Amino acid sequence: MLCHDRMGKSILITGGARSGKSTLAERMALALGRPAIYIATAQAHDTEMSDRIALHQSRRDADWRTVEAPRDLIGALRETDGTEPRLVDCLTLWLTNLMLADEDWQAATHALAAELAHQSAPVIFVTNEVGAGIVPENALARAFRDAAGLVNQRIADACDELWFCVAGHPLKVKPA
Repeated sequence: MLCHDRMGKSILITGGARSGKSTLAERMALALGRPAIYIATAQAHDTEMSDRIALHQSRRDADWRTVEAPRDLIGALRETDGTEPRLVDCLTLWLTNLMLADEDWQAATHALAAELAHQSAPVIFVTNEVGAGIVPENALARAFRDAAGLVNQRIADACDELWFCVAGHPLKVKPA
């Protein structure tokens, strides 16, 4: 576990699809200060994803500034570090983007976890819990599930707080 000797709080929020993770993260970010920065990792490759992105955008008002960072998350964190809280939504899409670009997601994850110790402004990460369901039927899906689990563990270790959302209700996991 990393030692945090800094002002910036780091929080990881996980849970299943439509569990309330992003809504909780948005509320937490604005509670830490206004305006806030939304670091978006999603890319609209199809209509369904465009609709999901539009839904998230519709919840954000003038209190938010958006930065798009589908793969260079560390660069986005460094560029936005200052006084405003940041919300990264989401780590699993970031992982998807790295894997599809054939980038070294393990090295990127270790670098991201190490970067948190250098951040001065708060940062909240949203991620999906994908390992609690059935075992996927194909090798790529199983590789993604395993990679997401490892990313979540590494970032959870590096963060000051960990929350788990279930059916719209947050449970604080860390610190206990």
